[in-house]
Amino acid sequence: MQEASDGSMLRDGFLLLSFALAFVLLFRKIGLGATLGYLLAGVMVGPYVLGLVGEAETKLHIAELGITLLLFVVGLELNPARLWRMKRDIFGLGLLQVALCGLGVAAIIALATEFTPAAALALGLPLGLSSTAQVLPMLQSSGRMKTPFGERAFSILLFQDLSIIPLITVIAALSRNPLDAQGPPGWLLMLYTVGAIVGLFLAGRFVINPIFRLISRLGEREMFVVAALFTIVGSAALMEYLGLSTALGAFVAGVMLADSPYRHELEADVEPFRSILLGLFFLAVGMMLDLHAIAERPIFVLSMAATLIVTKATVIFLIGLAFKMKWRSAFALGLLLSQGGEFGFVLFSQAENALLISPEASSVFGAVVTLSMASTPFLMMMTRWLRTQKPEGAKGMRDEPTADGATALVVGYGRFGQTVAQMLLAANISVTLIDRDIDMIDRSGRFGAKVYYGDGTRLDLLRQAGAGDAQLILFCIDGDQVTAEMLAAIHEHFPQAMVYVRIFDRRAVMHLATSPQNGLVREVFESGVAMARMALEGVGLSQEKIERAEGNYRDTDKDRMRQQIESGDVTTARDRIFTVPQS
Repeated sequence: MQEASDGSMLRDGFLLLSFALAFVLLFRKIGLGATLGYLLAGVMVGPYVLGLVGEAETKLHIAELGITLLLFVVGLELNPARLWRMKRDIFGLGLLQVALCGLGVAAIIALATEFTPAAALALGLPLGLSSTAQVLPMLQSSGRMKTPFGERAFSILLFQDLSIIPLITVIAALSRNPLDAQGPPGWLLMLYTVGAIVGLFLAGRFVINPIFRLISRLGEREMFVVAALFTIVGSAALMEYLGLSTALGAFVAGVMLADSPYRHELEADVEPFRSILLGLFFLAVGMMLDLHAIAERPIFVLSMAATLIVTKATVIFLIGLAFKMKWRSAFALGLLLSQGGEFGFVLFSQAENALLISPEASSVFGAVVTLSMASTPFLMMMTRWLRTQKPEGAKGMRDEPTADGATALVVGYGRFGQTVAQMLLAANISVTLIDRDIDMIDRSGRFGAKVYYGDGTRLDLLRQAGAGDAQLILFCIDGDQVTAEMLAAIHEHFPQAMVYVRIFDRRAVMHLATSPQNGLVREVFESGVAMARMALEGVGLSQEKIERAEGNYRDTDKDRMRQQIESGDVTTARDRIFTVPQS
């Protein structure tokens, strides 16, 4: 019996991964995004089409951990400085969008259907949310994440993620389920919530951070992954035990680590689990899509999806104008966020459990969300056309990146890296510092420098640290840790960044000279030249002779280096080495 169960699990996993791989690759290729690929793959393998995989609800419960991990990553993004700078957009623009879109859609549902006001509210408020999982990758792939437009979209999505907990509370307050009525009163839940949040923050400071520091000293990356998942699952489990939202626990766990030196390492380690489980979540949602219920009311589903898109796009457009956005940007923002979101499925399930809506209604409005998601890539094609149409005489219509995030990534914060970083900061260039020496990170913190823990030679960590938007990536680490293969991969994934590398000796120059980089610096070359200049000044040589000697040495060394690179032999041009005084 056990073998059959294991075989069924492997078979289901194989089928789900096969269909997901095929559909996601196809949808990515034609520019429609991974989310729709997962949804359609789920529909195809689900009970209403091919019927190849069952137990969609069980898989959905497992995959909801993907939503939990997503909220953890959102929490990690809440750097206090960034949150404070974006507070007007988050709590102004975001609050208005959630409230006006949710109430507007709820009013339309109440007026156009026979749903009760409570049911209309339980449906309308979730439909006011947009798809973080769909919109953020679109902004990142188009290079608009760090633009004013991208930051406004992110602010709204962030407030939507923050509003999930209050929305769950609203649905619970409207519940007709007697079991919900037997739960603790609202004031006690509030005390539980405040106590749990305070407890998690204290645990983060006095338990979790010391654990990460110990693991960092030991250099056990696998244990770092285990500790990260322990933190997320433990926080979520605590909230579940108290009868609160697991998503809130994961979010708080992210916030309590947002300003720690382990933030980028955590993001890089959690990202694969989040991506896989979020993909499984959309697969399960597609499997649960009741096509029979949709087939019975196709006109209603299509018209409601169109109404949702038009309503949200109009409301967000007007809010954008009120916040002094140009009409093109406001219109593009409205279309970008006009779809329903993945949290709508979670909230529909909550409303169904609260006996506010029927399973059929949940399926129908789940289809509305799915269709609205399907429309987004096509709507974005329209905004792309709008962005290319400049009014006569207008200049500079393209959004430019803001100063937020790293303009430069400095990997390695030892003596060499500190000098490089100080020079960049003196030139008013923002810098993100990465190192894996926990003692040095602690010492730097005492001097006010924020250094993030992690292996800066890993592509996934560089990406989480902001390499996709960085103008400079500077490797200031000891030895020969930077390889030609690594530089080729960095150039492929972050082509916009100029890359500079600290290297050990001439052999390293020969090895990396033909790789994609913008500069190689021998770690003691310039300091040796500086010391020689000081010595020559000390014995009374004129500046003219000193300059001539330095120029002669640099030109000879450069020519010798060129010949060595061409031959691949470090002994080439050894006769060019100065071994006797030069006249």
